[in-house]
Amino acid sequence: MHLSVIDISIIALYLLTTIVIGLWYRKKARLNKESYMLGGKSLPWYLLGLSDASDMFDISGTMWMVSLCFAYGMKSIWIPWLWPVFNQVFLMMYLARWLRRSNASTGAEWLKTRFGTSGKGVGSSHIIVIVFALFLCFGYLAYGFIGLGKFIEIFAPWDSVKAYVPFNVPLQYVPEFYGIIFTLFAMFYSILGGMHGVVLGDVIKYMIMTAACIWIAIIAVMKLSGHTLNVPDGWYSPFFGMHLNLDWSHVIKEVNQKIKDDGYSLFGIFFMMMTFRGFFAALAGPAPNYDMQKILSTRSPEEASKMSGFVNIILLPIRYALIISLTLLGLLYYHQMNLKDATGAVDFERILPAVINDFLPVGLVGLLLAGLLGAFMSTFSGTLNAAQAYIVNDIYVKYVDPKASTKKIINMNYLVGIVVVAIGVFLGFFIKNINQALQFIISALYSGYIVSNVLKWHWWRFNASGFFWGMLTGIGTAMLLAWKIDVSDVLYWFPVLFVTSIAGSVIGTYAAPPTDMAVLRSFYTTVRPWGAWEPVKKLVMADDPAFVPNKNFKLNMFNVVIGTIAQLCLTILPMYLILMQKVPLLVTVVILAVIIIILKKTWWNKLNDY
Repeated sequence: MHLSVIDISIIALYLLTTIVIGLWYRKKARLNKESYMLGGKSLPWYLLGLSDASDMFDISGTMWMVSLCFAYGMKSIWIPWLWPVFNQVFLMMYLARWLRRSNASTGAEWLKTRFGTSGKGVGSSHIIVIVFALFLCFGYLAYGFIGLGKFIEIFAPWDSVKAYVPFNVPLQYVPEFYGIIFTLFAMFYSILGGMHGVVLGDVIKYMIMTAACIWIAIIAVMKLSGHTLNVPDGWYSPFFGMHLNLDWSHVIKEVNQKIKDDGYSLFGIFFMMMTFRGFFAALAGPAPNYDMQKILSTRSPEEASKMSGFVNIILLPIRYALIISLTLLGLLYYHQMNLKDATGAVDFERILPAVINDFLPVGLVGLLLAGLLGAFMSTFSGTLNAAQAYIVNDIYVKYVDPKASTKKIINMNYLVGIVVVAIGVFLGFFIKNINQALQFIISALYSGYIVSNVLKWHWWRFNASGFFWGMLTGIGTAMLLAWKIDVSDVLYWFPVLFVTSIAGSVIGTYAAPPTDMAVLRSFYTTVRPWGAWEPVKKLVMADDPAFVPNKNFKLNMFNVVIGTIAQLCLTILPMYLILMQKVPLLVTVVILAVIIIILKKTWWNKLNDY
């Protein structure tokens, strides 16, 4: 075991803190259902934004991003558009406000504001969004679980630990064993403390990660001083053509195989498909996971927008400072690291833990490990909180026991939390690597979700029947493709998924009567969306000539475009800073400053206007 007493003490102190958080907020979380799931909608936007950013700062994703940065250099900033990361810009500019105006507790409950509570397809639409949310939650739990196990295995070799374990663990399941141990800690504070416990745990984790990231960035800059990175031509540039044109043959030939396996060699085609899919995914709004729950937990629609914007500011510079620092150290000391897995193949997802284990000083190792364990726990706890909300609020209370007491609802949350964790852990045993889990979530699940959730905001005639059939055909086709072909290739089949989903949505919509006009009028006046709402708008304005419809489509889209550029600047700025690329750094800072001045006038000053 490579950890010092100081490092182990720091980690133990952090784990103890998570237990205290769960116990401390147990009483407050038990006040009522809203206090448990949404923090009573009393938490300030900046704390929720910090918590949301912490949920996104996950250990599995960071391992994946370090491996991408190592192989693709500055071009790696585009690959997270697979999520797509710029959905936070759409939320910031207008969608978070639209969502929060519903005053719902979950995405499934939100459907009532759009489609009402009766009529053909309403029950089915409610069920399909719950099923999707749970698939997504289970996918995220398994994704985080497998990354954590691989991470811990490097710091605690099984040969050093097995003497202290009173039962035999097969060697191939050692990562899963470690994953289970730390999952139990995360489960404890998130189940007991509810949203209050989740947010406080995230704040503490973010403070730890910030200190560790600054420390490791300083070390990386000092190590780079006087050295030149041995990387292929084009590694320092974020720009690209139709082909990636990064040849590692004379540097580290195994990287060429990774690029081939990832399927990103034809980067221009990959980028176009990723952007096309990402645009519609962002228009669809947040998926029913921890991100949506944080938006619904804000105190007002305006604070929901501020929270979504704040996520970019506090997440990207710190996270990418860590990513580029670990990448830099990985490049400098590549030949001194053992990145081979049990089969003897090079696993670039092991760069992050290998660098920490071999090249960082005592104290920083413990601090960074505590922060990364916290990153796993925050993602895990946010996801678990969302899953509990859907099962308890949208299944148990709605269908099983509508008159359940607060005590019974909280106890059901405890039970559901344990069951959800068990299922997520079980699924984690069947995942080979982080990239496989990630591709399944973003290429298969998200692709099937998109069309129905774009139409629900922007087309008045779209009804619950259309939502159900659009979701069913989209997700069903995506899952079938993921089963029949390599999951990483599902992205290139997105046009097929898109057309299939549109067909299901349109046919399903016209197979049932329109949504009750009273429901549509209530939705239109409360949420105030733009789009194809003309028949509803005419009725609303006939009753209330003073009503002002939303005419901000062009302004919203303008803000989205420059906001996305600002997001890219926040991503690449710490990378240029640590790599000491002075001219690109100066250009990035100037662009960012200009955009901030513009957004102050076109977004911040208008938060209460639309």
